[in-house]
This record gives sequence, C-alpha cells and structure tokens, in this order.
Amino acid sequence: MKTAIKRVALNLVGRQEGARPPDAAALLSALPVPVVVIDRENRFRFLNHAGEQFLGISAAQAARMPLTELVPADSPIFLLIDQVRRHDVSVADHDMTIDGPRLRKHGVTVQATPLPEEPGAVLLAFQDASAARSLDRQLTFRSAARSVTGMAAILAHEVKNPLSGIRGAAQLLEASVGEADQELAVLIRDEADRIRALVERMEVFGEKSFDRGAVNIHRVLEHVRRLAQSGFAANIRFHEAYDPSLPPVFGNRDQLVQVILNLVKNAAEALTDAGVQMPEITLITAFQHGMRLAMPGSPRRMELPLVVTVRDNGPGIPDDIRPNLFDPFVTTRAAGSGLGLALVAKIIADHGGLIEVDSRPGRTEFRLHLPIYPDDQP
Repeated sequence: MKTAIKRVALNLVGRQEGARPPDAAALLSALPVPVVVIDRENRFRFLNHAGEQFLGISAAQAARMPLTELVPADSPIFLLIDQVRRHDVSVADHDMTIDGPRLRKHGVTVQATPLPEEPGAVLLAFQDASAARSLDRQLTFRSAARSVTGMAAILAHEVKNPLSGIRGAAQLLEASVGEADQELAVLIRDEADRIRALVERMEVFGEKSFDRGAVNIHRVLEHVRRLAQSGFAANIRFHEAYDPSLPPVFGNRDQLVQVILNLVKNAAEALTDAGVQMPEITLITAFQHGMRLAMPGSPRRMELPLVVTVRDNGPGIPDDIRPNLFDPFVTTRAAGSGLGLALVAKIIADHGGLIEVDSRPGRTEFRLHLPIYPDDQP
C-alpha cells in the first residue's frame, strides 16, 4: 500500500532526475485536500489530516472501521467506487450528497482513482463546496443585518416619539372615562408598550462602535453555562469539549456572551418544546486552519481558526426555515420575535467572523469561526 500511495504522490509532484522522492504518506498528509485510500473491502487504509477533519474521525478510528460505518451502502459514493474498479479509470462526480448517521455533506466533488499496484484499492479526493456556500451566506447575513440596522433607525426616530404621545393619552383617558371604556384605554396603553419594547429590541442593530480586545472564549462559555444552568436550562445536561491551548479571541466579551447566550437559549427552548427525554447541550472549541475573511471596513484579511460550536440533540431545524434562519423576524416559535439569530449574525459579522449551521433530527450545530487576537495589537 505504501508503494501505491507513493506512486500517486509522485504523479502529483513529478520526478526530478537525481532528486530523492518525498515520503508519500507525509506528502499526502500535508495536502489541504481530504484524501482517503480504501482497500478492496472498502476499509480505510489511509486518511490524511484534512480527511480527518472532513469525515470527523481520526486516522486511528478509521483504521478500525469500514466506509459503511460512515455512509450507508446505497450511497452514491459506492457507485462511484464500483465504476472505478470495473473500468480501472479515474472518475469524478460533482455536487454529490454524502449523508449518513455520522456524516452529512452536500455539494461535494469526489475524485476517485484506482491504485494499480493494489488491486481493488481506490484513492478518493474530496472537495467540499460548503466553504464557498458559507461565504455566500455570510454576505447574505451581513445584508440582512444592514437592512435591520436601517429599519431600527427609522423605527427609533419615527415611531418611539408618537408612541409616547399615544401612551400618555391612553393614561389620561383611563383616568377620566367610565369603567366600560377603561378597558379600551388599558388595551391602547399595553399595545403601545408592546410596540415600544419591539422597537427597543430593534435598536440593538444600530451601527455602534465597540471595543475589541483579547477575550478568553472559555471564560465566556463557562459564564453562559452557569447562567443557563441556574435559569432556563436547569434541567438540561451540559457537556464541554474544550481545547485548552486556544489563543484568545479578538473580540468584545459582552457581545460574545450575548451571541453564545442566544444560541444556548435557542437550543434549550428547542429541547424543551420538543420534549426530548435526555436533553443535552455540548459546548466545543477547536483550532482549525483554512478560513479567511476580510474585516469589515478594512482591507485586511483575518484568519478565522478559532471554532466555537454549540450543539444540541433536539429535533433539528425545519428545512423550509433553514435557508432564511438568520433573516430578521424568521422564527419557529409562536412567541418568538425572530430577532435573536439575526442579532447573532450581525455581531459575528461585525467581528469579521463567520457562522455556520448544520442541522438534522437529533443533532443541530451552530459553528462560529472567530479571529485570533493579533500580536501587533497593543
């Protein structure tokens, strides 16, 4: 198998006369493209670092399992592998969906190549289009946030002042009319208060500058966990899977607390509303290379290697809601305002970060990609 891998690797880099060929496994491991080699029985024989991240398993775990433990036997990836073996040719398939109990990927390009020196073995290279889709969604979220910002400014200026007059008039009427009309005056006052509260919630979308500094994201997560377990998530079990070596986030602590608190609160409400028997919320941190975005208002491009994940075992997000999940006023709850996730998207965009969602029944993840505190900051 090492000889076969080396042959594929040398085809990638080409031979130079008199040069010592590089170690094939090391070369493939260094590639940013997920690469997998399976044998004739569809068991893993090789998995590089990018492949570990793509499949969500380690090379040590993969060495003990067949591919069928990740994806069902009727997956189109097995049709591709079978075609490679029957015709002994390289085959590529685009926009493939790889869906299984432990893996869910959409819009994936898979290139499969036979290994002649290992009969039945196939090398698979994956290209995940989710990063490009995430960037598209990021632009959509920022546009949605800007539209809410403009709406908030209009509401604050054009609505709050007349509302104060309406509420004051209703109070005067309540004190001067008969008992039969007092109920109507109270109704007017209460509705004015409700609209004012909505406008005040919208005002948080205003364009306001905020200070950034070095933030210990684990302290933020622990603070939110304590708040949740002492209140709205008292009956939910929490798990932590933290990378203690993470550097600080370049952000605003209070705003990051608000983001995580909103995500945890939404997860807790979804678990409670669905009546999940053993509700769980998992908080995860990790370091992951490969994501860069431009900072708002700056030509500088920011690395986003810090990943914070809020995961729950609830019913999942309905398919019809998911594409517009971060738009204002989109909500799955009858009593919800639909502003919480829109605010989350705005805050993360203001930090120059990225938010992703992966949801299916029994597992929903919100992943935040955040920047590191730069060394050149004072």
